[in-house]
Formats: sequence, C-alpha cells, structure tokens
Amino acid sequence: MKVTQSDIVISAVKPEQYPATGYPEVALAGRSNVGKSSFINKMINRKNLARTSSRPGKTQTLNFYVINEMMYFVDVPGYGFAKVSKSERDAWGRMIETYITNRDTLKAVIQLIDIRHEPTKDDISMYEWLKHFEIPVIIIATKADKIPKGKWQKHEKVIKEKLNKDPNDPIVVFSSETGYGKEKAWSTMESYLFGSKKNEPEQL
Repeated sequence: MKVTQSDIVISAVKPEQYPATGYPEVALAGRSNVGKSSFINKMINRKNLARTSSRPGKTQTLNFYVINEMMYFVDVPGYGFAKVSKSERDAWGRMIETYITNRDTLKAVIQLIDIRHEPTKDDISMYEWLKHFEIPVIIIATKADKIPKGKWQKHEKVIKEKLNKDPNDPIVVFSSETGYGKEKAWSTMESYLFGSKKNEPEQL
C-alpha cells in the first residue's frame, strides 16, 4: 500500500470514543518496548507520528491512526510491564478485552515479538488468548537487523514452536531500521483488511 495520508484521530479508553467511520482495523499488540511505535512509523512513512519512548508502558490508551481515509492501525498498551500497579494493568486488560472481543471492524491483531529472544510467557499468553477468541493473528518478528540474516530462519522457528503457532497465522520478519519486511507486512495486512484472505495454511 502506498500511504499518502496518516494521522492519529483519537486516544480512546471506552467504546463510545471509538471512531464510527466503519473503516477496517488492525490492532497492534506486543510487550513493552518491542517496537510497536517504530513499526507504525515505518509502515506509514512517518518519523514520529507514533511517539517512540525508551520508557516502557508509555501507551495507556487505544490510539487510532487513520491511514488513507480507508483503514486504522489501533495501538494498544504494551503488556508485560511490571512497573505499573496491578490495578492499572487490570484496567488496561479490561479496556483491551472490550475492544478486541467486541469491535466488528477489527480484522486481525498484529502481535509483535522480538526475533532475538524466545517468546515470553506474556507473549504466549497473549497469543493463546487471541486464539481462544478466534481472532486472526499476524506475527511480526521485529528487530531483525539486530541479528545476522543467516540466523533469521532459526529464530523464526523458535517463535513458531514456542507459540504453537496456528499454520493459518502468517509470520513476517521485520526491521524498522532497514524497512525489511515492510512490503510483505502490508500485503499480508491488506489480505485481512480488504477481504482477499483465503485462510490457507503456510507452506512448510
């Protein structure tokens, strides 16, 4: 997709604040500091529309980014960040669950996982939770530029095995630094957003 327009339209915490345009949406989930903001900025060709931060837990609302007046990215709070109170984490959890389980225009969730490391317990729990609700998931293996290209396949295999990944859920190796995987990520998302997804298992 060629992005010609993008903007953040609202930071929402409850359903009545969600945009009512009916545009299809993909949500972005991942542990704190996995690179969600960097992913958004690279995908929409903006340097800092999504604010990156070295401070985990910065995103505390559902941030809706409209793209080309035809779709939304929805950035949700990062999980696995221990320095906020349990009550605050619980509130985030309820907010995310309400959105993901009730939003008719949500077409898929992008789960970002750091390719350098095995998926964390929180990564695995999030993936299992999404599958429980039969939500389509696109795995984005971030920070590929941080390890040699020759090791990508090995690390990708670890992610698949640890998540017990559904063969219907695609995985895209990605680097926000180099842009590697950007075109594949867009084509994968478009197949969910605009109806051409055939739900075919990946080739082994």
